[in-house]
Amino acid sequence: TLQTISASNEQLVIQMLFGVRASSLLCLAPSAVTRVEVSAWTYHYSDQGDYTWEQARNYCQTFFTDLVAIQNKQEIKYLNETLPFHGRYYWIGIRKLGGTWTWVGTRKALTKEAENWADGEPNNRRSNQDCVEIYIKRQWESGKWNDEPCNRKKKALCYRASCQPFPCSQRGECVETIGSYRCECYPGFHGPECEDVVQCTKLEPKGVSMNCSHPYGDFSYNSTCVFGCQEGFERRGAGMLRCLPSQQWSADTPTCTAITCPVLSAPDRGELNCSHLHGDFAFGSTCAFSCQTGFALMGSESRECTAMGTWTGDAPRCEGRLNCSHLHGDFTFGSICAFSCQTGFALMGSESRECTAMGAWTGDAPRCEGRLNCSHLHGDFVFGSTCAFSCQMGFALMGSGSRECTAMGTWTGDSPHCEGRVSWSSCPNTIACPVLSAPDQGELNCSHLHGDFVFGSTCTFSCQMGFVLSGPETRECTAMGTWTGDSPHCEGRAAARTQGVTGLGVTVGFSPASWTQQFGLVVPRLLLEVYLYPCSHYLPSAQCSRPRRAELLPPPRGLHLWLHMCLLLSDGVCTDRAREPRVHSHGDMDWGCPTM
Repeated sequence: TLQTISASNEQLVIQMLFGVRASSLLCLAPSAVTRVEVSAWTYHYSDQGDYTWEQARNYCQTFFTDLVAIQNKQEIKYLNETLPFHGRYYWIGIRKLGGTWTWVGTRKALTKEAENWADGEPNNRRSNQDCVEIYIKRQWESGKWNDEPCNRKKKALCYRASCQPFPCSQRGECVETIGSYRCECYPGFHGPECEDVVQCTKLEPKGVSMNCSHPYGDFSYNSTCVFGCQEGFERRGAGMLRCLPSQQWSADTPTCTAITCPVLSAPDRGELNCSHLHGDFAFGSTCAFSCQTGFALMGSESRECTAMGTWTGDAPRCEGRLNCSHLHGDFTFGSICAFSCQTGFALMGSESRECTAMGAWTGDAPRCEGRLNCSHLHGDFVFGSTCAFSCQMGFALMGSGSRECTAMGTWTGDSPHCEGRVSWSSCPNTIACPVLSAPDQGELNCSHLHGDFVFGSTCTFSCQMGFVLSGPETRECTAMGTWTGDSPHCEGRAAARTQGVTGLGVTVGFSPASWTQQFGLVVPRLLLEVYLYPCSHYLPSAQCSRPRRAELLPPPRGLHLWLHMCLLLSDGVCTDRAREPRVHSHGDMDWGCPTM
């Protein structure tokens, strides 16, 4: 049966629930009550029988929401004025959990501001007072709280929340108030029932693929967008953006930029022509290679930047051969020669030279660097790799013949280089040998294939009458810039020495100190030379009957007329002086006293 008693704007509803007579207090005007649900917080109590704290809570949770959770002093005043007096008072929804007084319905700790303890409470008498009662219509301290043992029996004071069953659109926390409630919306939501959702700006990236998820509407709170790039492009920025409660995205919109490849350069003696679709030397760029006139391209004619950031093919190079053009004949005025090196060699110096009107070539003689031959144990130029060096014919290796990659990432030894001499009496690159001269009392006759005293030149030696050649008759200039054999010399025919003859010899003559050019003629500049030496070294036999060979090393180089005088100091046919002019060039002398 349902009985209703009106008191001003409040109602008293008495219900019979499963044989238990209960009283329900409503905090709303009668016009706010509907048959479907009550949009207010209502209080209920059991008017038949008392319960322990656990029984009271089970009763409230079964028929209502839970034991009452008091939120302010206005509620306490309302309950104290409305509820009937009961000598054992009423249980409320506070209990000590883990040493902390806690509202069991919300699992929130009791704050200092919300405490409403009676004087001297809680006192935890006998150390078992973990539950809380409220004094209703007590003569003193009415409406205050007191801690009690949980096994004592009291009335159950319940509440039915206005927020049930689905408060605040399930997007916020329902906060009960007297006669009503309010919604404290979760981040990202707003409105009286938290029905509105925060909106972020619509994303419209260019050149970037986007895939979005919208749980609450397009580009609204908690929307997420994932970004990607096409092949050959890389993302700059965050891969995912989220719409935040602040109506801002979690990061800036990313962009896609083309993957770049290493910058290419034109090969030596070549040219480079590139077309770029997405930026300089980036994905899709294509570069074409060409060589200057007289050089051939070795390798790929074009290379393309791939999506991996690498170029297709290998780096090409320009190679050429010696190519000469002659206007007036081989290696004459106007001839132009272009130089190149064989595979594995690099040209160092001028690429071309021209024969001028002065009979000289422009520029300096170029050279080719030597070959590099490497063996690799673990990969190209890594630890254990060994490289052997050699030079082209006509060049000498200066430095280490081999180098090894050490565990420190460095090479043993220093970088070697190739050296050689070059003669440019004609256009070909030839190896020069030291200039040869005729031996004393001898002659020199040379034939030159490529120029004076260069690779391939051959020289023949001979001696003047009365002298014999000692050494090789011919010598040839090799590719190493050296002559075959040793230097020959001319020796006079042997003559007997006379023992025990002593004396003093004097030689007077002229020799060229230097050479001058006057009036287009080469003229020697003469210098007087006088030499003194023991006569026994130059004196012939005591009879002075025929010329004899001198035994002393010759005086310094002389030329033209020499006068020899010898004063004898011992017995001999030549008793006073001996004079005889001789004509000498350089070397041993043949002379003798005049016949008596």
